Amino acid sequence: MVEHVVLFKVKSGVASEAVAEMIAALRGLRDQVPGIADLTVGANFSDRNQGYTHGLVVRFRDKAALEAYLPHAAHQAAVQNCIRPIVDDVLVVDYEI
Repeated sequence: MVEHVVLFKVKSGVASEAVAEMIAALRGLRDQVPGIADLTVGANFSDRNQGYTHGLVVRFRDKAALEAYLPHAAHQAAVQNCIRPIVDDVLVVDYEI
């Protein structure tokens, strides 16, 4: 199994509807991309976040599933349409479990 952890810094002043669209698009990937075993996404509530406002954790069956996810059309659409326009920074960590 592979864990794909992503932290997002949503830009200041972004409408809550745009953030909700990002979260919905990310949640929708679970049903659109093969190889996803589990997917969670949500808003940070910790004061230790160093400016990161949202987190995503995707569990893949294996490295091949992660590699197929990155260029997948549904993932690319979410990135281009719902994430890049509203996010200042992204931090990604991938590891095997």
